[in-house]
Amino acid sequence: MTGRENPWPLRGVIGHARSMTRSFDELISEAATADVTGWGFAWLTGRATEQRAPWGYTRLVAERAVGATALLDVETGGGEVLAGIPGLPARTVATEYWPPNLAVARRTLHPLGVEVVDGDPQQLPFEDETFDLVISRHPVALPWGEAARVLRPGGTLLSQGIGSDSMLELAEAVAGPRPPSTTSRAEGNAEAARAAGLTVTDLRTAALRAEFFDIGAVVYFLRKVVWTVPDFSIETHRAPLAELHQRIRTEGSFVAHAQRFLIEAHKPV
Repeated sequence: MTGRENPWPLRGVIGHARSMTRSFDELISEAATADVTGWGFAWLTGRATEQRAPWGYTRLVAERAVGATALLDVETGGGEVLAGIPGLPARTVATEYWPPNLAVARRTLHPLGVEVVDGDPQQLPFEDETFDLVISRHPVALPWGEAARVLRPGGTLLSQGIGSDSMLELAEAVAGPRPPSTTSRAEGNAEAARAAGLTVTDLRTAALRAEFFDIGAVVYFLRKVVWTVPDFSIETHRAPLAELHQRIRTEGSFVAHAQRFLIEAHKPV
C-alpha cells in the first residue's frame, strides 16, 4: 500500500532486467498463485511503479488525527493506512467487508488496539455523531449518508477515491476498446457529500503514471484490482496477455495512468 499512496517501490529497472530472462508462462504462473489479499502491493517491488498522489493521503490523515478523539476508517482494506498513522485517537475503529481483507486487517490492527468490524457496507453499525474524523481510501462506494450520520458536528471526512477511467490503457490492452466515462466520479462523490449535508472544502484530481515491467506484474495487478477488468481471467485473456508480454519485451515497459481524487468535507456545527 511502503506508504499506501505509493504502494509500488521504485525499482522497476531491476525487475525488468530479471523478467527478461523468464518466459511468458513462468511469469504468469508465478503471478497466478501470488497472494492478493489485503491492500498492500509489496509483491510488485522491482516489477512496477506508480507515482504518488501529490497531496499525500497518509500525511493528511495523520495531520487531521491530531486532536481527534474518535476515528473511523471505512473499508480499511488490510489496515495499511491506520497502521502507518502514529498516535491514533483513543477510539479508532475500522470497517472491512471482504473476508480475505477482513482477516488481514484484524491481524494488522488488533495489536494496535483498533477494532475491525464487518457487516452491511451501506449501513455503518455505529450510533449517530460518534466520530470526529471519518476516513476512507479507495472505497467501493462510500455511504455518504451513513458517514455524515456518524460524524460529529464540526467533524471532518477525508477520502481518496479511484477516478473515472483509471488504468484505461491497461484495461483496453487486455480487454479491448471501451467508451470513456461520461461522468466524473470525483464530482459525483462531491455531490453525494453535499446531499448528505456536508460542506465540501477540498476536491482535487490527479492522473498518476504507472509503469509495468513484466507481464507477471500486470496479471498480479488485474487479480488484485478487480474493477480494472471485471471479468479478468488468465485463461480467457491469454492471447492479449501474450501480445502485451511481447510489447513489454520490445518497448521495455507498459505505461498506464491511475486516476485519483481527494475529497475533504466537514459537518456543519
